[in-house]
Amino acid sequence: MTEPRIQYAKTSDGVSIAYCLMGEGPPLVHLPWWPLNHLQMEGQISEIRQWYERLSEGRMLVRFDGRGSGLSEREVTDFSLEARMLDLEAVVERLGLQRFDLYATLHTGPLAIAYAVRNPERVSRLVLWCSYAAASDWLLSPRVQAVRTLADMDWRTFTETATHAFIAEWETGDLAHRMAALFRESTTQQQYHKYIPIFNAVDVTDLLSLVEVPTLVLHPRQLELLGVDVARGLAARIPNARLTLLEGGGIFPYAGDIVAAAGAIDDFLDEGRDISGRESAPSSGTAIILFADIADSTALTERLGDAAFREKARDLDRTLRSIIRDDAGTAIEGKLLGDGVLAVFTSARHAIEAALACAKAGADAGLPLHLGLHAGDVIREENNVYGGAVNIASRISGLSAPGEVLLSETVRSLARTSAGVTFEDRGEQALKGVGDAVRVWVVREGEA
Repeated sequence: MTEPRIQYAKTSDGVSIAYCLMGEGPPLVHLPWWPLNHLQMEGQISEIRQWYERLSEGRMLVRFDGRGSGLSEREVTDFSLEARMLDLEAVVERLGLQRFDLYATLHTGPLAIAYAVRNPERVSRLVLWCSYAAASDWLLSPRVQAVRTLADMDWRTFTETATHAFIAEWETGDLAHRMAALFRESTTQQQYHKYIPIFNAVDVTDLLSLVEVPTLVLHPRQLELLGVDVARGLAARIPNARLTLLEGGGIFPYAGDIVAAAGAIDDFLDEGRDISGRESAPSSGTAIILFADIADSTALTERLGDAAFREKARDLDRTLRSIIRDDAGTAIEGKLLGDGVLAVFTSARHAIEAALACAKAGADAGLPLHLGLHAGDVIREENNVYGGAVNIASRISGLSAPGEVLLSETVRSLARTSAGVTFEDRGEQALKGVGDAVRVWVVREGEA
């Protein structure tokens, strides 16, 4: 790996952020793993260098040093999640990236989750390696607690001990010493102590159900510091997430099988792209949109327990997707909201039939659904759909009673002669975020 060309972006709060690029192709933004991030020194450690070279094959890898560390501006005081999000935004804006894949390791997982929730139109796919939603999961480890007490006593002893204790699979002492040197070059004892109280309070658990983008949760199976149960919980709470466990016990992907880790990432990121490696071009057109959402999921979770609820919800999700396919619809893999399913159809009749079948499936599963239908122009990109019509379908769904199918006047007009159902007028309804009131109808099975 040649010496990276360091460039700088300025955040909206005036902090200079160092960044560099490797490779060509679809962009993958690699969040910095604080406190070990230094764009120049990382390239001097062969294992890290090989990892970045592998990730940049067939894509443009974007790396940067976070505020207060590496080659970025050091004298800063704000390390909050919001402030660190400004670092990412500054680099993305400086490069003019409209859509990109996002990769996070360990402590940057919460930042990636928060950014993806806030910017679903920009993040194509999200990869979380050995990560968590709440810092408390990491702090539960007795080894973490023991090592962190050294930070107050002696900085060199702390950095040497931390790298030996946390890089479990690396047995070469010289390598651990070089990682410790990277730690000391990346940040200072003073900056570390400014960051830690903020880090301890990080918790984005409430955002997990709002992640709309396809997500890969990668985790080393034998890692003691952060158990597999944390990864399973993360994947269970993120709609449209998949969990892949790899052999090994190291925090860093380059501490284990690089081929397996990079291969899993390649397979995931390459989905939805054509053979050239480029993202499929966006297209637009009219569609009938179905939005289904589990009614009162919070109360159901409290009554059933989180694990039981998620298991039932996943079973229902599979059933709904099968129903949608059978009625010639397309379930949108990358556009799930909360416990909901979004699908598009070319036929209003098929959409209504699917909605009624979904309502029955939800009732049979003990998870009644809110269901809404609307028709309008949408933008299709990869496995997602966007546009105002999607938002209206979601709002109509929210107006429906559990197990009830509610649809807009637009859909009723398209289906009234072919659907084999009747419609009950609910009048014009004001929808949040929609300027004009929308007339809605309840679907009743059977001919008039």
